[in-house]
Amino acid sequence: MLDIPRLRVLRAVVATGSIRASASALGYTPSAVSQQLATLQRETGLQLFERSGRGIEPTAAGRTLAAEADTLFEAFSRVERVVGDLRAGRVGSLSIGYFASAGAAWMAPTVAALRAEFPDLRLDLVLPEFTRGDPDIDVFVEETGVGRPGSVDVHRLAADPYLAVVRVDDPLAEVPEVPLAALAERPWVDNEPREGACRQVLLNACAQAGFSPGFVVETHDYRTAMSFVATGIGLTVVPALGIGELPEDLTTVALVSPTPVRYLSLAVKKSIARHPAARRTVELLEGLVRAAGHPDEPQYAIT
Repeated sequence: MLDIPRLRVLRAVVATGSIRASASALGYTPSAVSQQLATLQRETGLQLFERSGRGIEPTAAGRTLAAEADTLFEAFSRVERVVGDLRAGRVGSLSIGYFASAGAAWMAPTVAALRAEFPDLRLDLVLPEFTRGDPDIDVFVEETGVGRPGSVDVHRLAADPYLAVVRVDDPLAEVPEVPLAALAERPWVDNEPREGACRQVLLNACAQAGFSPGFVVETHDYRTAMSFVATGIGLTVVPALGIGELPEDLTTVALVSPTPVRYLSLAVKKSIARHPAARRTVELLEGLVRAAGHPDEPQYAIT
């Protein structure tokens, strides 16, 4: 069994590149750090460091062991947080994953209500696309052919249709809806930062209408894309949830034949599904969806 404090010393020395700096950071003497490293080398049977001038340099084995220990210390950090919660009398924690437009529309009122009703509950908000691990509750965009593990219950929240965003002086602003194919020759402003479910829904709908969008500007979020639309450079197509409050010089037009639609769902770990805070989170999110008037099922679906 490897000694945890010695692994911590190894990580510190690899990170700082110095026994003296590591000793200062850990509250040890330099000789104590050297002794810990020597003992760890004997325990593992590996040469973890080698002399380099007046100092030492980690070997490939030393760097590999330090990197692998990161996962172990992440787990210890989670355990320490649980201990802190219990010591402080908190009733536990709940992690909620979300994507950007859902965060802007739904997270603030949801968190405010949960904090008021469960003041001793620690809430962790995460963007799963940028953070490792699976949140207890995850608001996500469904992706064709990608399922969720059997350890979660999945709830359909809403169908989120895409709308064209145009200037108010654009001829399209005068009509209530427009066939998607009518946008084939128009310049488009891209608004997705990466390949994924949201982009694929739009590209599939355009392919069904017989064209590929002519992107003239690439942006990485909906708000920036709409600011380009305001300059007259082109139009953009955005899910309804991502539009928010439009500037006075912009408006939206419904798309038909077909209507691109993304499906928004909620995955809840079965292990916490009966937790009062988890159940309340589901209620709050479903209530926000109803209040916003999102349809339960779209008129047109792209598969």
